[in-house]
Amino acid sequence: MLHPNAVTLKVEDMTCGHCASTIINAVEAGLPGAKVQADPATKLVSIQNTLDLAKVESLITAAGYTPTPPALG
Repeated sequence: MLHPNAVTLKVEDMTCGHCASTIINAVEAGLPGAKVQADPATKLVSIQNTLDLAKVESLITAAGYTPTPPALG
């Protein structure tokens, strides 16, 4: 379920649980109070309690991954 105060990104180079943990830790450290879910199977990262897409993209990139907005429709 999508939340109105959340952003979702696709991260194609998130391939395993370790990748997901790295992304979760990076985003939660950079955005205190954010709730992060990362699923390597779908390559989706959802962050609740923020609408700052640029900040989330920056944090994921700094962690060594390549975020892109998911395709719509």
